[in-house]
Parts: sequence; C-alpha cells; structure tokens
Amino acid sequence: MMKRLSNIFVTLAVSLMFASCGIYNKYEQQVEAPDSVYGTTQDIQAAEEGTSLAQMSWREFFTDPLLQQLIEQVLANNTDLNSARIAVEKSEAALNVAKLAYLPSLNLAPQGSLSKFADNGWSKTYDLPLLLSMDIDVFGSITNKKRAAKAVLLQSQMYEEAIRANLIATTAQQYNMLQLLDQQLTILTMTDSLWNASLETQKSLWENGKIYSTAVNQMESSYLNVKTQIVDTRRNIRLTENAICRLLGITPQHIERDRWSSSLHHTVVQEETATRLFDVDFLKIGIPASMLEQRPDIRMANYAMEESFYNTQAARAAFFPSITLTGTAGWTNSAGIGVVNPGKLLLNFVGQLTQPIFARGKINANYKISKLTQEDLQKKYVQTVIDAGNQVNEAMAECEAAREKHTYYHRQVQVLYDAYTGTHELMDNGKAIYLEVLTAQESLLNSQLSEAANLYDGAQAVIALYIALGGGTK
Repeated sequence: MMKRLSNIFVTLAVSLMFASCGIYNKYEQQVEAPDSVYGTTQDIQAAEEGTSLAQMSWREFFTDPLLQQLIEQVLANNTDLNSARIAVEKSEAALNVAKLAYLPSLNLAPQGSLSKFADNGWSKTYDLPLLLSMDIDVFGSITNKKRAAKAVLLQSQMYEEAIRANLIATTAQQYNMLQLLDQQLTILTMTDSLWNASLETQKSLWENGKIYSTAVNQMESSYLNVKTQIVDTRRNIRLTENAICRLLGITPQHIERDRWSSSLHHTVVQEETATRLFDVDFLKIGIPASMLEQRPDIRMANYAMEESFYNTQAARAAFFPSITLTGTAGWTNSAGIGVVNPGKLLLNFVGQLTQPIFARGKINANYKISKLTQEDLQKKYVQTVIDAGNQVNEAMAECEAAREKHTYYHRQVQVLYDAYTGTHELMDNGKAIYLEVLTAQESLLNSQLSEAANLYDGAQAVIALYIALGGGTK
C-alpha cells in the first residue's frame, strides 16, 4: 500500500514538473519594430551607425557655458526629476525584497501566561520560540516576481532618463527664447530710435507747411506701435525668466544669458550660427536601430513588456502547488503535558504542500488579466516606436523648412533695408511721399523680426530632433 502511494506521489510530481515547463524561461522580445520608422521621404536619409546626433552628450551639443550651467542647476534642483530619482530608489528597495524572498523568515515571539483554577495556586507558563518559515520556489513564483521587480526598476530608471532629457530640452528652449526676445528687443529699440528721428523730421516738415498733419499722425501711430511691442517683449522676457525659475525650483529672478545664438555645438555669431545650424552634415539622424537603443520611452515600453511577461509567468505558477517549510525552536515550560520547571528545549518542524483546487475563479482571472495586459503592452510598444519615428520625421521637416526660409528671410532683410534707405533719400529730395517711407520702415521691421524668429524655430527643431533620436540621456 505504501509503495503504491509512493508511486502515485512520484508520478504526480513528475507530471507537475512537466506541466510547469517554461515557467523559468527568461524574457525575449518577440515584437518587431515597424520598417521605415523614420518615413520614406527622400529628404530623410539615415546615416551610418555611430554618427547619429543623439550620440553627443548634452554638454557637447549645448556649448554655451551659461546654458550648460543653467542645465546643471535644473538637473540638480528640479522637483520632477528628484521625484523620479526617489521612484528609482523605491524600485530598488522593492527589488531587494524580491531577492530576499528566497531566504527564510525568522521571528522571535516570546509569550507568557498566568492562570489559576479554583483553589489551586497560580500557574506560570512561558515560551521563547524562534519561528522559521520558508517558501520553496519549485514552480518559479518567487523567481518570476523577482524578475518582474527588476523590470520595474529598469522602467523607473528609463522614466528618470526621459524626465532628464525633457528638462534639458525645455531648459535649452526657454534659454533660446530669452535670446530671441533679447534680439527682438534690440531690433525694436533700434527701430524706436530711428522712427523717433523720422517722426521729428515729419513734425518739422509739417510745421514748415511742407506736408499735411495726416502724415505726422500716421508716422506717430506706427512709432507708438513699436513702443507697445517693446513693452510686450519686456513682459515676455520676464515671463520666460519665471518659467526657467520654476524649472529651477527658485523664486523669480533674472537669468544670466549670452547674446543671441542658437547655442548649439559651435559658435555665437549669428551668421555662423545659421550656417552651422542648417548644415545637413550636422543633422545626422543615424539608423533606426540606434534610436530604439537610445530613446528612454522605447526602452521603458520594452521593460514594461518584460515585467508583464514575468507577471504572466507568476500567475501561471499559481496553478501549481506551493511548498512551505516551518519550524520552531526555543525554550518552554509548557510542552502540552504540564508545566515543568526549569523549561526545556522544544523543536518542531513542519512541511506543508498546498495545491489550489477551487479559488472561486481568482487564479484563472489573474492569469487571463496578465495575458491581456501582455498583449496590450506589445501593441503600445509598437505605437511608441511609430510615434518616435514620427517625431524624427517632423523635426527633420521643421529643420529643412527653417533652413530653406533662412536664405529667403536674410535676402529679404537686405532688400528691404536698401528699399528703406532709398525711399528715405527720395522723400528728403521731394521725390517720394511719407506713405512709401512708412511702408518701407514697417516691412523692414517685420522682416527683421521674422528672420530672428526663424532662427529660433530652427534651433527648436534641432533640439527636438536631438531629443527624438534619444539624445540628452548622457
């Protein structure tokens, strides 16, 4: 009879072992990224591996010393980034707990009692046990939970990298905005001075009866419009400085900055900046595989699939028996046969196997939910890759548009400046009317402001391309 029971037990154990095959398997990515992730346009050409813009560290990419200092301060003090760092530390603590799950738990649970029955004397009993409990990971439940915890840690680290890259990009963009506003303020201030002189000239001509008062009124109206633009620009400078201060976690104050440039990888001279900024050789996007390895959001999506895989494995392991070993060792003066003094050493060991039979559908539901979560995360990973490729495509389109427009804006400024000076000379000689001069002045101002704004747009597009390719994590 005992031999038959033994054979049944062995057969059952072997069957369970075969049924649990695959529970210890490690995660391997099976979801393939879409082809032509950057798009199929002819103007987007992937460079060789290792030549991507994203390979540069942010200190190499942003060479303005004041901007570098500002980024370092943001990375040290920003509240969101500090929260992400804390999340990483929490995940590390959770992983350590998962690793220690292989070890037994030990607890000291001393207790005593004082009892009296009828006229008998008081009975004093005590126990000083050391309790040991250990789960045997036969079917991979602990192992899979540990691996899932590690995947959670990696996701936290990637989230921290994503926050870091976003802060670097945002700081640089706000810094460039300050430089643009400074440049626009310089243009408006110079225009203010020139138009003030023109207004005084118009007033003199009117006083001498050479022009009508309407000419003076038109000129003064345009001059006052420049004044209001100066006020708006100064207000926007203050608002942008406040936005940077929020990133720094400090109260509103002045932000030190260099004069206008793109702040990218080279120079501070505007013409050289434009040349370098719109240099096709500088805007190397690399091969798509490099982007997948660099971008923290794509890696985070991959680690989310890994976590889901191990959670599914752990949910599958719940169908199999759990084995627990418990033991007690300690001193007691009550061993179940009466009180003895002094106390004696008591040892007790128990092995327990629990096989789920009916859990009201909970185990089946958990496993199904894990499988569905895994499927959902696989689709989200593909979408993340597609979104990343779209961001690269859009950033390249913005870079190319800014590069093409720069030539036109630069020539437009030259042409309108010549038109303004020529018209002014003609009016001084009585061969042009005030309206022609006014139109030339306004056109020149708008063209100068547009040229500066286009340089800013180009700088923003290059920063967006750098981040879209996975830059800013080094």
